[in-house]
Amino acid sequence: MSCSAKTSWPEVVGLLVEEAKKIILQDKPDAQIVVLAVGTPTPTKEFFEWRVRVFIDTVAQTVAETPRVG
Repeated sequence: MSCSAKTSWPEVVGLLVEEAKKIILQDKPDAQIVVLAVGTPTPTKEFFEWRVRVFIDTVAQTVAETPRVG
C-alpha cells in the first residue's frame, strides 16, 4: 500500500501529457498512468489505488481533466 495521500492532480490540467506524468510519478511513484481521450468510456469501474487515469485533449495533447487515483 502506498503511503502517498495525494489522490488528484488539478495542477497538471493544461500541461502536456509527458509533463503531467512526471509530476504524478513524483508524488506517486507506484502509479500506473492510463492516458485516455476525453469522453472515452472507462473500460472498468473497479477502483485501484495504483491507477491514475489522465484524460487528454487529443488535438493539443494536453491534460483536459483533473487526473485522479482509481
